[in-house]
Order: sequence, then structure tokens, then C-alpha cells
Amino acid sequence: MTDLQEEHHVPSAVRWRFLAVVTAAVVGGSVFYGVSSFQDYRERSAAAPGVALETSGPPPAGGYVMFRNTASGAGYGHIGTVPLTEPGGPRRLEDTACDRIYASAAVRSCLQTTPGVMTTFSDVVLDADGNTLDSWPLPGIPSRTRVSPDGSLIASTAFVTGHSYAGTGFSTETRITGVDGTDHGNIEDFALLVDGTRVTAADRNMWGVTFSADGDTFYATAASGNATWLVRGSLSARTLTALRDGVECPSLSPDGRRIAFKKEVSGSATPHWRVAVLELDSLEEAVLGETRSVDDQIEWLDDATVLYGLPRDGAPGDSDIWSLSLAGGEPELFLEHAWSPAVVR
Repeated sequence: MTDLQEEHHVPSAVRWRFLAVVTAAVVGGSVFYGVSSFQDYRERSAAAPGVALETSGPPPAGGYVMFRNTASGAGYGHIGTVPLTEPGGPRRLEDTACDRIYASAAVRSCLQTTPGVMTTFSDVVLDADGNTLDSWPLPGIPSRTRVSPDGSLIASTAFVTGHSYAGTGFSTETRITGVDGTDHGNIEDFALLVDGTRVTAADRNMWGVTFSADGDTFYATAASGNATWLVRGSLSARTLTALRDGVECPSLSPDGRRIAFKKEVSGSATPHWRVAVLELDSLEEAVLGETRSVDDQIEWLDDATVLYGLPRDGAPGDSDIWSLSLAGGEPELFLEHAWSPAVVR
């Protein structure tokens, strides 16, 4: 367990100067991110279409995959869907653009960046037809989002400082909100329990929520100092209980028996994440056959196969979705020019 940090008295003038510097850095970073993202969006939107498209009609009947389209053309960054039975076929694109998307059958969570003099970030909640139900601001660059299986809860993670999990200076805020308007707040305010002892260190950091089907239980990553844990959360008790260390960005399998996650294996300042799966009853893990570094919150195609995004080599801003069987074997290309998969059954 990480030693709790000792508080030291800091003169108020020093604190205010430090706060001013941090605030300026955060604002400056947000503006730069928003402007650069908008320029990339305009350039890619003006290019010729990179995939076959279906521009009208309802979402595919039966199961489908929803994702962020990263193919060049007018639909770059927009919500896309393809049938589970034909992921390589023409994709249906919607009018809404997202940095990150996740969905249940009834509700979608779309994390967005709006560039400007003051770049803003938001979580936009949509219904199954793409109509806006609600929205709320995010405190920084969008990172992760998840919707509970019944569509009643939404979790969103944003970078308050930093812009990726590869840096040592990042800080996140993760909130859980009910679609009915109930605000469960920042899960950093929940009691973090490691080996039965509450961790109150100021550097506590939480991200990467995944929901169970009971409406109360969720799993997430918690970190403090050099330690990182898989935690089981309870909305009603407002607790986070550490189950195992070394688990990042958990994703609960459809049958609720396993957690897929990214496992840092480099042991150096430059992280390298492998895809791994944890059995919840025994807490035994298996590292799967993907050797490339996967910085993503993994999705389950079914109880035996996972999906994840990887940047496309030599094409900044583009990515592909890959599949990997728990039974072994090599990764397979599942969906080209796509990111942020959500399997809707």
C-alpha cells in the first residue's frame, strides 16, 4: 500500500502563484488541443471519402458496432455503425461528431470538443435515434466514457491536466451521472479502500469506469503514488475497494465473469500496454497475444473475443479496430478507419 502523503503548510501567496501557473497551463493546453484538433478535422473532412458509406436509414437491425469514423471525407469523426454480421461492409454515418463514443441499445454518450477562443469539452447524451437528451461540460480533454447495460448511467473521464496516460503529469476527473439527472459526482470523492485501510493521499486519481448490470456496482482504475489498482465501486455506499494491482481501463465481459484491461509491462518511463484478461472469481490473469502497445479501454465483441483501437501506422488521426480471441491466435483487423467501438446487442 502507498504511504499517505504528509501535508505541509504553504504560504497563501505561494499557493496563489502556483494556482495561477497551473490554471494558465491548463487553459493554454486546452486551447492548443482544440485548435489543432479542429484543423485536423477540417483537413480530413475535405478529403475524398475513404470507405463505402450509407448516409440514410435507421441503425442496422440486430446487433451492431457503433464507433467513431476515422476515414477521410465529410464524415470524419462522426458516429458510424456497421452490422455485427458484416463489419467490413458499408458504414452508416450520422451527423454528430464525437471524440469518443459509447452506447447501449437506448442511450449513447458522445464526448465532444468545441474549439474556440476558449475551447470547451462536453458529454452529450443521445437517444437511439441520435436526438440530444442532455449534455454537461467536461473539465478537460475527453478520454473515456461508458454507459451501463440498461442505459441508466453514464461515466465520463476527462484529462484535467495532461493529454494521455503515457505521461507522468496527467490528472483525470471521472464522474458518474444518471440519465434521469442524478449526479453521483466525481468518484475521486468516494472512499478508496486498499487492504481495508482508507487512502486519502492528495494524488488519488481514478479513471476508466465499466458498469455491472445491477445498477450499483462498477469497476474502475484507481492510482496513488506509484501504485495502480482495479477497484470495485458501489454507488450506494460511495466506496472503491481495491481488488488487485496493475489493472488499467477495465472492461467487464457480457457475462460479468471477466475483466479485460491494459497491463503495463515496460517497467520504464515509456509505457507499453498489453491486452490482458482477469477472472473475477480467482483474480487470475492471462496476457493475450497482441504485442503492440494498446492504449485503449477494451470492448467485448462477445464473451470470447475483445475489440480495441490502434493508431494506423503513418496516418496521424486515423486508426483501426482489431479483434483478439481469448482462446489464442493472432490479432485480426475487424474494422478499418475506426475508433472507440461499442457493441450494441
